[in-house]
Formats: sequence, structure tokens, C-alpha cells
Amino acid sequence: MDIILWVFVVGLCAFLLYGVVPTVLFRTSSIGLIKRGEQEKTLALTFDDGPNPHYTPQLLDLLKQYDCKATFFVVADKVKEHPQLVQRMVTEGHNIGIHHYTHTDSWYLTPFGTKREIERSAELIEKTIGGRPVYYRPPYGRLNWFTFRYAKEYTLVLWSSIFQDWKVQDPGQLKEKMLDRLSDGEIYLLHDDGSNRTADTTAPESTIQALERFLPEALNRGYKCVNLDEHLDRKSKEQKKRIV
Repeated sequence: MDIILWVFVVGLCAFLLYGVVPTVLFRTSSIGLIKRGEQEKTLALTFDDGPNPHYTPQLLDLLKQYDCKATFFVVADKVKEHPQLVQRMVTEGHNIGIHHYTHTDSWYLTPFGTKREIERSAELIEKTIGGRPVYYRPPYGRLNWFTFRYAKEYTLVLWSSIFQDWKVQDPGQLKEKMLDRLSDGEIYLLHDDGSNRTADTTAPESTIQALERFLPEALNRGYKCVNLDEHLDRKSKEQKKRIV
């Protein structure tokens, strides 16, 4: 019994050190990752877990209606099933980021598994849209000690506001939550797919309904919904580097 307990304790400590500790450390300090933008009166809407053949087209239609740009952190095996949706995202001015190949939690990935999830996703996205992705967000925002090593060529982006919209909510209340958080530099985490085991399948429906009410009010307040390229002023920084 003592041996079993010892093995359990050692395993638990290893798990905490491998995944939980770096996640808490880097997310708290924001070292090596981004949680806010740099522009005034801009808002970055980011959507995880898609593309979804039912909800993503509705969301794209809504964003187009209000001339809003966003960033989609896509799951690569869903990109493989619905490449036309990702191509439409790019055509309409949205950014595409990596969200792993199979939405696998980094806490449970080996170093090789971490590398494989990122590289396979990048290759498939590049094949689909004709360009290498720039941004990366691990599922659940969870890291391990090898995340930065294998994601070093990407900008790791988390969020400043999260609304638990993977669960069905009252659209009016969700809209109010989003309005309450509206300020310069915000990066909102939302979802356009509810097929993960911790999510409600129809949750994106309430998210879209909330956005239908939120977007006109945000725009009336003078905010512009932009992709991460603009929110982080990435193009301007690249031009300055070339000049230097």
C-alpha cells in the first residue's frame, strides 16, 4: 500500500510540475505570451474550436454584416473536413491561428506529442490557405514546459476576457458581460463550435445571438473589431524591422 501511495504521489508531482506549474507561471507573468492588444478603441474577437459547418457560416455572415474582422484558432482535423470555411475566413480578412490538430490538452501531451500537434496543424493550415499561420493558442490555454520550444515561431495568444460561452447562456446576459468588459486592448475568447466533451453542443447559438446584440452597441461606442494583425500592430512592427 505504501508503494502504491508513493507511486501516486510521485506521479501527481510530475504531472503538476510538467503542466500545471508552467501554465500558472507563464499565464500569471505573461512572459512569452500575449493577453492584450496595443491599439486604442479596438477589440479582438477570437473564436476557438472550429470550424463548425453549422455555426461558423452564421458567424461569418454576422461579422461581415458589421464589417468586423476576427481571429479563428482552428482545430486542424476540422479544417481538413471543412477547408472551404477556413478559406472563406481568410478571404474575408480574418486571421487563422493554431489550436492543435485534435484539441488535445497540453498537460497530457508528451514533448513529441506537443511538437506533432503544432507542426501537423501548421502544415495543414498552410496547405489549406496558402500561408503559414502566425498565431497559436493551446486548448484550454494550458501549457507544458515544451510549449515554447515547439511554438517558438508563432505568437502565443491567450485572452483578457473569457465568458464560458462553451456552455449555453442567456444571450442577453452574455451580451451584458461582453459590454461590461469592453475597453482598449481587449482580447475576447469565444467559441464557434460546441463539440468538445466539456461543451454544450448548441452553445455557439447563444454566442451568436449575443453577438447580434453586442456588435452594434460596441460599434456605437466607437470600437472597431479587428483581427490580431491589426490589434497587435503586427504589420507596422514588421515594416519598422525591415527599415532598421
